[in-house]
Parts: sequence; structure tokens; C-alpha cells
Amino acid sequence: MEIKNIADIGVFGGSGFYSFLENIEEIKVDTPYGETSDSVFVGKIGEHKVAFMPRHNRKHSIPPHLVNFRANVWAMKHIGCKRVISPCAAGSLQKHVKPGDFVICDQFVDWTDGRKTTFFEGPTVKHPSPAETYCPELRELAIKTGKELGINIHETGTVVVVNGPRFSTKAESAFFTRQGWEVINMTAYPEAYLVKELNMCPLNISLITDYDAGLVGDVPPVSHEAVIQVFNDNVAKLKSLLFNMIEKIPNELTKCECAKSTNLDI
Repeated sequence: MEIKNIADIGVFGGSGFYSFLENIEEIKVDTPYGETSDSVFVGKIGEHKVAFMPRHNRKHSIPPHLVNFRANVWAMKHIGCKRVISPCAAGSLQKHVKPGDFVICDQFVDWTDGRKTTFFEGPTVKHPSPAETYCPELRELAIKTGKELGINIHETGTVVVVNGPRFSTKAESAFFTRQGWEVINMTAYPEAYLVKELNMCPLNISLITDYDAGLVGDVPPVSHEAVIQVFNDNVAKLKSLLFNMIEKIPNELTKCECAKSTNLDI
């Protein structure tokens, strides 16, 4: 089980991304929290060893409410990752956030239920603050890189995380829109918060694929087929953003306190 320090950056949601790397190593990580969604696929981008894990499995066989987030995050920590990037497909709750746009979220709202959301289950109990969950330095780098690539990028955004696998009703979507939240997704929580609990830097990159529930009548309600189409149309931009950004990540970050979130280690 001793396979630490083989990667320094982790990426979830990476189905297909590892196919663009050379000399890929596939590694299965056993965890105290059960099976991970898939193996980690380790390759190199610039000076970084990067571990990709498809959060829904490489066959997309795991629905969002059944993802073993704790096992996935623990595995990234165990192999040595210090930063974890979480790209995801997401819906828009506001007209100005359009399909094909990217949002670098800075806040989340948890609307899930029944998920295992912490590593602190006793005898050690701590309450790390989620007030600023996402790493400010990684967010700044993602925004700068996106602009350099000509991507229509929103520098802030609140993502409300629903349990899935169903989409919102019109009533739910209208409620979320009235709160002023910009993004809706099914996997952003507890993934990022668990990353922070293990003293790694979390980053969310939301690729907007649709208007949730048609923003209650303004456009047609979302369908799974439409989500896949927009995602596929924009996946090249997402890969470009990830690869260019990762090349620029310094070995040591100076503007964040993510590594000091807790004293929990593995």
C-alpha cells in the first residue's frame, strides 16, 4: 500500500484527459473508506506529476449520489497530491451565465442529503471552516489562464449542489435563481470540502452546459442529451485550460492557507 509521493496534483472528472498524456501509469489505491470510483492515471504535465480519476468511473457507471467522495479524496492525498482540481459539467441559474461559459466558483451551497461529508467521525472531532473553501491562488491562476485563452470566464460564482441524479423541478430552479446563485451541479459537495479537510488546495471549474429547468420558461428545460452535446462541444477548451493552468502552478503556493486547514493527516 506504500505508494505515496507519485503525484502532486490531482484532477477529478478526468475521463479521457489522461489519453493526451504520455507514459501513463494506472494505479489502484486501496482506502479505509472503500473503493474509489476508478484507478488513478498518473502522467506528466510540465514539471508536475498529475493524477487523473474519473469521478463517475471510466464507463460513467456511478451516478452522482453514489460517488464515494471520501475514498476518492483520500486516494489523492495518499499518493502525494497537494492540489486538487475539480472540473465539472454544471447548469446555469442566471441568464448572464450562458452555456459554454466557465465559472470559477468561490462559494457553494449544500442541497444534498445522505452523503458522507467529513473525515472527522471521532474520536478526533474538528470543525474546519468552509467560509472560503476554494483556494484563492488556484482560482486566480485559473481565471488568468482562461482569459489568456479567450474563454468566456466568470471570476466568481456560487454553486448549489443537489443530490441527483434527477434534475431540478421548475419550482426548485426558480427558488435557486431567486437566491442569486449562479451554478447548479451534483458533485461539487462534499468533494471540495473533503479536499480541504485533508489540507490540499481545492479548485472548482464549472463548464456550463445548460440553463437549469429552462430558467422557468425562458428556454427549453434541460435534457441529458443537450448537456452531453454542449459538454462535448467545449471539452477541448476545458482540456486547454487545465493543461495550460497546470503547467503554471508553482511548486509552492504563497497566498493560501489550505495546507493549514486542519492537522488531520494520513
